[in-house]
Amino acid sequence: MDNNNTVANIFNAPELKKRLLFLIGALAVFRIASAIPIPGINAEVLRQMFAQHENGILGFMNLFSGGALGRFSILALGIMPYINASIIMGLVRGAHIFPALDRMHKEGESGRRKENQITRIFALFLALLQGAMMTFAITKVEGAGGMSAVINPSVMFFITTVLTLAAGTMFVMWLGEQITEKGIGNGISLIIFAGIVERLPSAIMEVVNRVKTDEMDFFMALVILAAVAVITALVVWLETAQRQIPVQYAKRQVGNKMYGGQTSYLPLKIDQSGVIAVIFASSVISLPLTIASFNQEAPWAQTLMSYMNPSNIWYMLLFSGLIIFFCYFYNSMTVNPADLADNMKKWGGFIPGIRPGEPTKNYIEWVMNRLTFCGAIFVCAIAILPDFFRTKFGVDFYFGGTALLIVVGVALDTVGQIQAHLLARNYEPLMKGSKRIKGRWFNVGQ
Repeated sequence: MDNNNTVANIFNAPELKKRLLFLIGALAVFRIASAIPIPGINAEVLRQMFAQHENGILGFMNLFSGGALGRFSILALGIMPYINASIIMGLVRGAHIFPALDRMHKEGESGRRKENQITRIFALFLALLQGAMMTFAITKVEGAGGMSAVINPSVMFFITTVLTLAAGTMFVMWLGEQITEKGIGNGISLIIFAGIVERLPSAIMEVVNRVKTDEMDFFMALVILAAVAVITALVVWLETAQRQIPVQYAKRQVGNKMYGGQTSYLPLKIDQSGVIAVIFASSVISLPLTIASFNQEAPWAQTLMSYMNPSNIWYMLLFSGLIIFFCYFYNSMTVNPADLADNMKKWGGFIPGIRPGEPTKNYIEWVMNRLTFCGAIFVCAIAILPDFFRTKFGVDFYFGGTALLIVVGVALDTVGQIQAHLLARNYEPLMKGSKRIKGRWFNVGQ
């Protein structure tokens, strides 16, 4: 497909154009809702607190929420409770703790719907719990002159705020599902993508202004620009790189015809999980830090935030460990070497030099484990390297590889789905005016 005509083809495809317009409208609704603050909040106190910790973990979480946390908007919790619920459900199912979940998972589409419903209910419970902790924590925040972040911290304020935050999470969860069903791409990932992208123009303008006012050296700005370009190129390479395992199909005779004998490939991505592992790791690590950030005077909170600062080695090690874990976790949930080996054997395929059946399964598993390890290490390097450079060279604005991984990964996935829709549309005219007779297609049109 000619990439130069991709944009024109989008507007010539009514179904694809409808999906893109729905996506744009849904993201616009999300951005408008994320700007609506919770009633009774002193915005100036919050602004002072987030300005003081712009380059720390609080700034990272605010960036990840698209600024909703900094405004303490109705969507301040965002989609994180739903992501945490999905992670816990996956771990419980993978550990085979509840046999009923295992049976439900094997029931196909109906079982998947039941499992999703349980995940939603669990996400609501987590949203209420996290909302209660966050609301209690924000009542303890004080700004300059002893001003409180909450104008009137009454019981009614606590109840309405917790319910509002939980309702905001349910709304974002529903909106993400609608985008997945009626739009283009993964709705949850696109919502996180929109929140990050919204902050990028202001970050760029901040760098430009600091160069103009001589607060930042022009050479350092060029280094930052080059680093962004290199990391972006590495992310694109990582998300598209594959290991192709050759598969040979034996010849077999059906009636008077001979089938098979050709060679194909089993493609295995180096980074099979894409941005999912990064999103999961960020979600897990942000939960306790969100609570600690609103209790900064407490000794335990100060200790936790000092260790979990993005420039701290302990934060980098924990974040890297979570990414590696979720890369393996996601791959174990989505790729089943036993099924691949069985399907290959069923259709008469085999990997040259490897016997069909159990040896094939073991070989695919061996390759997958090594690919996953290499991909996870690469993702960890990209995620923490910008934070290392920021600490090393004193770049005092937030720039993280995590944001770039999510933005580039989601953009590549969305573009891939758009191209798939266009490719499917290009095949439709080939089938028009044709009729299938005894297993073969004949043109009966003009």
